[in-house]
Amino acid sequence: MTSTIDTASTSGPASPSAASAGAAASLDEVIAAARAAFAVSVASSAEQRATWLTAIADALDAARDELVPIADAETHLGPARLNGEVARTTAQLRLFATAIVEGSYLEATVDHPDATTTPPRPDLRRILRPLGPVAVFGASNFPFAFSVAGGDTASALATGCPVIVKGHSAHPRLSLRTAEIVAEALRDAGAPEGLFAHIVGRENGTALVQHPGIRAVGFTGSLHGGRVLFDLASSRPDPIPFYGELSAVNPVLVTPDAAAARADELAAGLAGSFTLGAGQFCTNPGVVFAPVGSGFAERVAAVIDADAAVPMLTDGIAAAWAAGVDELVERDDVRVAGGRVDADAVGTGSAVVLTTTAEAVLADPSSLYAECFGRTTLVVEFESVDQALEALAAVAGTLTATVHAEPGEDLTAVVAVLSEIAGRVLFGGWPTGVAVSWAQQHGGPWPSSSSIHTSVGVTAMRRFLRPVAYQDAPESALPLELRDANPLGIPRRVDGVLQVG
Repeated sequence: MTSTIDTASTSGPASPSAASAGAAASLDEVIAAARAAFAVSVASSAEQRATWLTAIADALDAARDELVPIADAETHLGPARLNGEVARTTAQLRLFATAIVEGSYLEATVDHPDATTTPPRPDLRRILRPLGPVAVFGASNFPFAFSVAGGDTASALATGCPVIVKGHSAHPRLSLRTAEIVAEALRDAGAPEGLFAHIVGRENGTALVQHPGIRAVGFTGSLHGGRVLFDLASSRPDPIPFYGELSAVNPVLVTPDAAAARADELAAGLAGSFTLGAGQFCTNPGVVFAPVGSGFAERVAAVIDADAAVPMLTDGIAAAWAAGVDELVERDDVRVAGGRVDADAVGTGSAVVLTTTAEAVLADPSSLYAECFGRTTLVVEFESVDQALEALAAVAGTLTATVHAEPGEDLTAVVAVLSEIAGRVLFGGWPTGVAVSWAQQHGGPWPSSSSIHTSVGVTAMRRFLRPVAYQDAPESALPLELRDANPLGIPRRVDGVLQVG
């Protein structure tokens, strides 16, 4: 059920549960097995796939005490955070299991013949069908929820797409062990051989995206790495969708009224958010707009532990963070309000609060809006809300945007700007926390993501589905979901009228 291709000496041994009797399989063999599995999974019922997803969730829950220590040793994220992430991971697997049985995700639509329309309408029936084998790239910062058995894998399997995961080098032992657990769970649940596989190595990852047997790619990671893979997916003889979640600064606007009413409370909230998990969240609030004279940057600096350096996910991530902060600090229009970067530190990062002006941001948004993936936030002081909105409109694209205002404030203009640049707009609170639900949207304009779809929540499945319409098809040739009797009782739109069950 799982195959591990090991070309990198640091990536660990081949999986003992590999498809080729304990030996590492070639990429061609892994993808051939996935194609064979697709012939079975494309015809599987929602109840069958729900059983597969639930089996994975149960197995991961049962292995929590084994997996969390491995994850902590490799990521330094701490048992409390990692236990919570396991719970999130298994909960989203179960949510997808529920959603596919409910059936509305298929967008089943039936239009009966109508000779009175112009032109006359034949019998048309439309449904979403799975694309085929999918490549998933594990993320460094969420070793469970965005990795081997994370949201991309769960949403693809839910639709019936086989998944080949490229494990992340930041947690190789965890990736391999998780893959083994997933494979065993699927095997015991009766899933077809080849439905899930795990590979390692950068060269294999590149080859995976280019392989003609892969029909889509899910990726969470750096803008640079994602752009390379995006270009590979687009330049294939048969281009395929690349669903990348890449880079975001997640701006926050504190209105003058909010700053006057509760600046210290907001400063403490920001400090807790941008330092959470060593600042290594894709939703980290990296740019915060506050009114001139509020002293907001200094208030935030006063509540951080400026001297504490914490381990980051990898030495490379720590070095990139330090280099990014150094570039900002060296600017004449940026000031350090609190914290420091220890140039001699290796693999760690401290909390740093920087400050600049809206005028400076407007003059050079591409530099000042560069993501610093770590415990850093840039407080931008503005003279007026209109000036702040002008600067916010220069954000290229982001996952989230937040406004802190007081009751009764007119936020019409604010909402218009934030809705244009972000996929999720928050009114109060902080963006470091992404609920897994039907209504969630985790994605936004480039460079935060490479598509209009979400990578979190039920509609994440839409990425791995394509519409197919059947015209004048005999009843016996139709999927059960499109037959007149609706034997599965799913929600459908029939002749323009929504029917629930």
